[in-house]
Amino acid sequence: MFEQAFKNIDDVLWKEAGCTTELDYTEQTSWLLFLKYLDGLEQDRADEAALNGKKYAYILDKPYRWEIWAAPKGKDGALDHNAALTGDDLRDFVNQKLFPYLHKFKEKATGPNTIEYKIGEIFGEIKNKISSGYNLREIIDHVDELRFRSQTEKHELSHLYEAKIKNMGNAGRNGGEYYTPRPLIRAIVRVVNPKIGESVYDGACGSAGFLCESFDHMKSSGKLTTKDLTTLQTRTFYGKEKKSLAYVIAIMNMILHGIEAPNILHTNTLTENLGDIQEKDRVDVILANPPFGGKERKEVQQNFPIRTGETAFLFLQHFIKMIKAGGCRDAQVPAGRHGRRCIGGGGRGGVVIKNTFLSNTDNASVSLRKLLLESCNLHTVLDCPGGTFQGAGVKTVVLFFEKGAPTRKVWFYQLDPGRNLGKTNPLNDDDLAEFVKLQKTFADSPKSWSVAAKSIDPATFDLSVKNPNGGEEVTHRSPEEIMDEISRGDAECAEVLGRIRKLI
Repeated sequence: MFEQAFKNIDDVLWKEAGCTTELDYTEQTSWLLFLKYLDGLEQDRADEAALNGKKYAYILDKPYRWEIWAAPKGKDGALDHNAALTGDDLRDFVNQKLFPYLHKFKEKATGPNTIEYKIGEIFGEIKNKISSGYNLREIIDHVDELRFRSQTEKHELSHLYEAKIKNMGNAGRNGGEYYTPRPLIRAIVRVVNPKIGESVYDGACGSAGFLCESFDHMKSSGKLTTKDLTTLQTRTFYGKEKKSLAYVIAIMNMILHGIEAPNILHTNTLTENLGDIQEKDRVDVILANPPFGGKERKEVQQNFPIRTGETAFLFLQHFIKMIKAGGCRDAQVPAGRHGRRCIGGGGRGGVVIKNTFLSNTDNASVSLRKLLLESCNLHTVLDCPGGTFQGAGVKTVVLFFEKGAPTRKVWFYQLDPGRNLGKTNPLNDDDLAEFVKLQKTFADSPKSWSVAAKSIDPATFDLSVKNPNGGEEVTHRSPEEIMDEISRGDAECAEVLGRIRKLI
């Protein structure tokens, strides 16, 4: 039933001139889903208060509640067509009254992690793109068929919503930046293995895939107490997202996964000065796929000791600073030809980054590799094949590291599914099963090997993926990546020349 409702919504949105892509479909579905969810949440809270003999203070004033303006019901439980707005009246109410009213919630919220603040953020950033009030009425009627009251209903809706996000990621344009393949996320989460009581953070959370998968992973770790569930709901998952659409999707995705008040901030993480991060701000686990290829402004670069315009490199510095320092605890790999290596003690991370980070010769890349190897134990590098990310030609690696001790040995795994990956043949969980298994003991195989830190060139800190077992050496860059580096070099030269001219 839910699947048909989603399809019906898309069919109506297809008729709207203002909705031309999967991004638009997801955005417009999201704000309506959020209001429908909020209505159910308020009803649940009101019922609970009534059972306890208390009066519930509604978040929304009566005219702006879903049950009043969107889906007023008659005594028979069916839509009251006489009371329900439609046509121009509905469109004008949404654009001129509902959205401005909801946007004001940001001003009166007590803090950024409240549901009131999130209401204000969402409806201050996105706009209603459904210009026909008759189409809007039809979509609202389909949304009203959805229910969020039981865990089973939320579970089904979360799968449908994830499918919508995936379609958006595959649709091209900017969709891919919101979507990291879930099999890859699940493998990263299994290796990093966040535990209940630890804080999990993603400073570039996109659609919150890492946070949602971590929640599912931790929830399935065994029989949870009421205290455990409260901890997962309120004090475990933290995210930041710069883009408005991604922020809305992240909030909705986490809600559908069962986190009622997600700790997601709508902000540009990179505007924070690294020097201002204190011990109280640090987290146990960082899981992220930060945007790469971006060009950050000079004033943003001033916040970082290693200055570069490459967005992903700034994020990596932020993540290293944000992780709690720790030492080895009890998770030891047995001694042997691989030596003893510790994982699981202290703060740790799994971060996706362009594979050119491992070998770029510019000063920022070299300095950042040096920082990573000397301040963290970079114990694992997962090399991903082309096609892992749909619609993106860049090749990526995943860096797994633990903060608190320098790197002694790096274990590489070259992922090779044995086929070309693409939209019709995407990465799956089975493709990553061997990696997850071998990584536990850093085992050698035709696809995996170890490199001692002392053998890494101290001048370049080059970490190129060179499989000693005869596998492909994946240090070659695409023409686009080479041109991108040339453009960066040209920009740096222009900046230097500009400074020289000013001096002259």
